[in-house]
Amino acid sequence: MADLNFSLLPWQKEVFQDKSRFKVIAAGRRCGKSRLAATTLLIEGLRCPAGSAVLYVAPTNGQARQIIWHVLMEIGREVISNSHINNMDITLVNGAMIYVRGADRPDTLRGVSLTYAVLDEVADIKQEAWEQVIRASLSDKKGRAIFIGTPKGRNWFYDLFKLGEDGEDDDWKSWHFTTKDNPLIDPKEIESAKKTLSTFAFKQEYMASFDNAGSNLFKEEWIKYGKEPEGSYFITCDLAGFEDVSKSNGTNKKLDESAIAVVKVTDEGTWFVKKIEHGRWDIKDTAFNILKCVKEYKPVHIGIERGALKNAVLPYLSDLMRKYNVYCHIEDLTHGNKKKADRIIWALQGRFEHGKIVLNEEEDFDEFIDQLLMFPSKGVHDDLPDALAYMDQLAVTSYFVQEDEDWEPIDIIAGL
Repeated sequence: MADLNFSLLPWQKEVFQDKSRFKVIAAGRRCGKSRLAATTLLIEGLRCPAGSAVLYVAPTNGQARQIIWHVLMEIGREVISNSHINNMDITLVNGAMIYVRGADRPDTLRGVSLTYAVLDEVADIKQEAWEQVIRASLSDKKGRAIFIGTPKGRNWFYDLFKLGEDGEDDDWKSWHFTTKDNPLIDPKEIESAKKTLSTFAFKQEYMASFDNAGSNLFKEEWIKYGKEPEGSYFITCDLAGFEDVSKSNGTNKKLDESAIAVVKVTDEGTWFVKKIEHGRWDIKDTAFNILKCVKEYKPVHIGIERGALKNAVLPYLSDLMRKYNVYCHIEDLTHGNKKKADRIIWALQGRFEHGKIVLNEEEDFDEFIDQLLMFPSKGVHDDLPDALAYMDQLAVTSYFVQEDEDWEPIDIIAGL
């Protein structure tokens, strides 16, 4: 059998030698992702048992050909016995096949037993291609996979990365590398790119940052913390459905959360955000958490979005109010014929920019701030900003200026 000679960069070697079944790599441009993918495909193909194959998938057929085909042919020329560029199939000297495919035609990925799969530029691949096709093809041989790409915000690639980063599943492991991790790239070239590219482009393409998909609608410098002022409490609730958390088996991480915003509004109209309770609760826990906030803060009003979810939780909440002798006026909150993004921007952007929203310095708002700064990004939750934005409907400040202390109305009903 012919020899396969190759060399790897330090970071490539670290990933290659790791024994994890599923590997996730977030890496910057020109980091060496494609060469690692090609090397891995060839080696796994040579190890491939009879009746199985290895697969490379890019977002489209054209990208697959452009990214990996010539690299495979260059590195693997000593171990490739036949290749068909039109079908994008490669036969190795041991008879094993390497299939190069685009995820834009998922049906062409079906019906093949796989021992290994490489998914490249994962952020641009439809999640269904992995979940409905490729994952099943790996099952009979307990095959392995590697996910490679440059981040594009918080999508399913981010979810996979967090799965491997959290260490909760021994099958998954994640790595993060920047363009600087390729010693073959001149550092001066990277500095030059930093000076000429936008911050957004540089962080995404060179630094492989997931935290870079927001539209800069909310700026970090607008976030202010402070002590609690005088004022009146209001509570708004954004309900996101109810579930039996005990039966979720950890699969509820992608679901929306219910959020309860507790805000003290001053006479000047400043919002002091006392806290934002949030979680994935069943209907009884949701009602109890609302009641707990009502009992503790005694709000002037509590607002809940009108609809089926409010109708579902209200009987439980009413029973708890009677049981604990705690009552509060509940008002309907509506979309106001606005899309969610417009509603959040309208309610929060100007207030944050002009210092009219102050966060409680004694509370942890990391999750809220992350959602706010990333808003509106596909794949990123916005439940907490949405709950706070509803305060715009509930806490309406009225002003009445009386210039003359001796003023008396002619008509007390009309106020003239």
